[in-house]
Amino acid sequence: MNQRTAIRGRPSGTDGSDFSYRMVVDSRYTKVAKAKSRLAKLIFAQVVTQLMMAANVFVSLSKNESPDRVLVSSLAIGFVTIVAGELGRKKSRSNFLKFYVFGSSMSILLSVACLAISNLQLEAFQNFTSLETLKVAAVLLGFVVQLFAIGISVSLIKNMAPPKRAS
Repeated sequence: MNQRTAIRGRPSGTDGSDFSYRMVVDSRYTKVAKAKSRLAKLIFAQVVTQLMMAANVFVSLSKNESPDRVLVSSLAIGFVTIVAGELGRKKSRSNFLKFYVFGSSMSILLSVACLAISNLQLEAFQNFTSLETLKVAAVLLGFVVQLFAIGISVSLIKNMAPPKRAS
């Protein structure tokens, strides 16, 4: 039995090892995989910002100060929507991702509102050990991360939808 000579760089035979040369994956699936990877990193960044804000609340509680209710509600909404976003990302559930986009946007808007109504003074920014500086940094970082998360999530939802049929 004569064997074919292998073309340069390609396997010979039909043992299944040449599948990578014959299969082409639709670009939607590669876009979904890349978007899921990016969203995982953004969700991790959101967890970090939520933990920074939670640390701010716990330190103010340890000083016997009353916590800011708007910030606490923002944290609660944020953690719930992060869980929904992670479930939506892992299981490719577009409804969870839509809830994640809406809920996390509301959470960061509440944090920005909390920052806007607090009476920040210039001394808080000059003293970098201040808790107010931590709160400002967490909210600003959360806002920037949220902008990227919205874009990635919307792209992911769009690419997860089945392609439209041409009529």
